[in-house]
Amino acid sequence: MTVPSSRPLVVRLGATVLAVVVAILIPAGPAWAHNTLRSAAPVQESTLSSAPTEIALEFAERLDPTFTTIVLTDAAKRKIPTGDPVVGGARGSVQLTEALPNGTYTVAYRVVSTDGHPVQGSYPFTVADPSSTAAPIVSTPSDAASDASSVESDDDLTVGILVAGAVFAVLVVVGVGLLWRRAKRR
Repeated sequence: MTVPSSRPLVVRLGATVLAVVVAILIPAGPAWAHNTLRSAAPVQESTLSSAPTEIALEFAERLDPTFTTIVLTDAAKRKIPTGDPVVGGARGSVQLTEALPNGTYTVAYRVVSTDGHPVQGSYPFTVADPSSTAAPIVSTPSDAASDASSVESDDDLTVGILVAGAVFAVLVVVGVGLLWRRAKRR
């Protein structure tokens, strides 16, 4: 009686592992991923020498105008008056209705992509106009701590998926190695 070779099984298992690893480690294309913020004006965490008149956000995918929200708050977490969001393709913007005094501000956004998935996040910027006579709006240390904890990012989710994929790939490779050793002993 002839014992079939386990080599084809090992080759097939190795090819499967390789395919899984490649599928996990290749970044997902825009059709698979949620929308992401590509650029912002004012730039994230920038210090401006003059106050902006508009907040403009550019995303990777088209936005649904019905579900686009852009809010600006000062260091004391008071909402700054703005116009309604204007959406054109992947760009959303709001006009500021008042001049901003010196201080730190937070842009918060919540958008819904054409794929229906909501994406939200926030980032700070600072106005430090040397010619401004208005008193700056300051925050307390507890405000700064809560601002830092409120920032949300899809990057954390992406990193988590990649780490989980890498762990899964290592487990599969170890499993294949064990099966190969077992098959080799026979």
